[in-house]
Amino acid sequence: MEKKQQQFSLWYFIIAFFILTVIQSFFFAPHVENLSYSDFKSLLKGGSILDVRIGAQKINGRISVKGLEKILPKEKIAQLNKTPAGEHFFTTIRVEDPKLIQELEAANVRFTGQIESTWFITLLSWVLPAVIFVGIWSIFMRRMSGASGVMEIGKNKAKVYVEKETGVTFDDVAGIDEAREELMEVVSFLKNPEKYRRLGGNIPKGVLLVGAPGTGKTLLAKAVAGEAAVPFFTMSGSDFVEMFVGVGAARVRDLFARAQEKAPCIIFIDELDALGKARSIGPMGGNDEREQTLNQLLVQMDGFDTNKGVIIMAATNRPEILDPALLRPGRFDRNVAIDRPDLKGRKKILTVHAKNIKLSEDLDLSAIAAKTPGFVGADLANLINEAALLAARKGKAAVEMSDFDMAIDRIIGGLEKKNRVINPQEKETVAYHEAGHALVAMFREHADPVSKISIIPRGIAALGYTQQLPTEDRYLMRKTELLDRLDVLLGGRVAEEIIYGDISTGAQNDLQRATDLARHMIMQYGMSKALGLVTFEAPRSATGFEMVLPGRKEYSEQTARTIDAEIQKLLAEGHKRVKDTLEKKRPVLEALKNRLLEKEVVDRTILDKLIREYDATASTEVGKR
Repeated sequence: MEKKQQQFSLWYFIIAFFILTVIQSFFFAPHVENLSYSDFKSLLKGGSILDVRIGAQKINGRISVKGLEKILPKEKIAQLNKTPAGEHFFTTIRVEDPKLIQELEAANVRFTGQIESTWFITLLSWVLPAVIFVGIWSIFMRRMSGASGVMEIGKNKAKVYVEKETGVTFDDVAGIDEAREELMEVVSFLKNPEKYRRLGGNIPKGVLLVGAPGTGKTLLAKAVAGEAAVPFFTMSGSDFVEMFVGVGAARVRDLFARAQEKAPCIIFIDELDALGKARSIGPMGGNDEREQTLNQLLVQMDGFDTNKGVIIMAATNRPEILDPALLRPGRFDRNVAIDRPDLKGRKKILTVHAKNIKLSEDLDLSAIAAKTPGFVGADLANLINEAALLAARKGKAAVEMSDFDMAIDRIIGGLEKKNRVINPQEKETVAYHEAGHALVAMFREHADPVSKISIIPRGIAALGYTQQLPTEDRYLMRKTELLDRLDVLLGGRVAEEIIYGDISTGAQNDLQRATDLARHMIMQYGMSKALGLVTFEAPRSATGFEMVLPGRKEYSEQTARTIDAEIQKLLAEGHKRVKDTLEKKRPVLEALKNRLLEKEVVDRTILDKLIREYDATASTEVGKR
């Protein structure tokens, strides 16, 4: 700050000097008339010149007002008469005139020689370019410094939030109670370290937050800083990487040096996998610069003293690629897994994000939470915002349930495209396809209940969709439940076969998901009698997570053929079951297709009514679901 004040005072001095020079030149300097050399000679002959100073290039001197009356207009003479006598000066450009001295002596005019001083012009010719150069250089360096230029390239780019500047507390974190409780202990470390030191315990050096994107890892870290009221250094793993060798390591050193100066504090490294990827994990070796930066981070984590109150937090959604040295005790001592929120967690998250949203009085957030399985905190925040925008677009006074339904459809399926032109044959095919999915789901005991069927195109390639909503959160799936899900995926393709005796390309995504599910059942879940109690997962890294190495298999070619045969067997059996169901329910299939072509969207109430009307044997079964 002192340096900046000195620079400003220098500029103030230069500006003041310039202003004083201008004032001196224009307001306090005596009036000087510029004369032509011929006028000068005429006035000299007329006796109006009082004295002269002869220089190398100019002739200066004094002149009487009477002499000026001969060459100046009357208005100008009137102004000169108001000035004190003897204060009228003239100047003229000197012309090579050998007779000038003789004429001056003849007119009895006192004359002297004058050495013209050019020091100011000379100084200005040197100083002015130098000042301009220094000014441009200062602006350039300031901008370079602001953009982390060459002079600041070794400095870290961490943003520092002091005390409660993060604006986030644990009140803003919902739906991940276990992770929040784990991190509340970190706050206790920072607020009351003696409570733990008195028994000889050491404060953990690092806390690693692991979870899917959008689950709230960064939000939790900011909440810890906000609750503890300590400085919060936040930096992305990619910020350490630069084109110059050694810059990443220098930034790591600078970050830890700054953190120790402001201890107690928190260092938060987001996207740690960009920096902490396992060294030489690939067949082509590692990146020397990145590995050097990682080595420096490992050294710094070993070297600093946690008793000073510096805690490192990091977040990643790819823990399987992290270097094992980062995860050992003494570096990241604690791993906090942040899972996707369950039904109760989603309701709490919706409550937090809906604080500033004007909701309809009859709106039930529990119903919205039930319709959003698999949504993380970021998805739910986006859902609330989308519903509010849709309600505002329609001019509503409050956000209603219909707005949330449209927002869910938009997030899951994409933007609705009612203006897309689809020929009647394709539209009928889509209706049969979606009706097949819906009916199989309705007549499978373990399938998720159908909520809505639509044949309105959405997104890039979706020509229709069937929405299923689970009745509860599930963490274990039995084989019978997986087989029912497999049947639902095949329902659209089989419906087209039954009706047209032909197939279309519309089932591409369904077949891909069905094949993946069958492969997981055989290779990962051990659900094949032919293969027995064996899994065929990808090789695991030292961290315990799968490594995807192309071309590498841990089983023989004969076993690979058996795996392929078992996958095909599962799909063939599912195809047969689905075909039997849809052929028995052909009247309902036709009725549902007709209703879809008429209304484009069919909800659960209409679907139940159609099943009871066209398939009396299924009324009891449907009523239970």
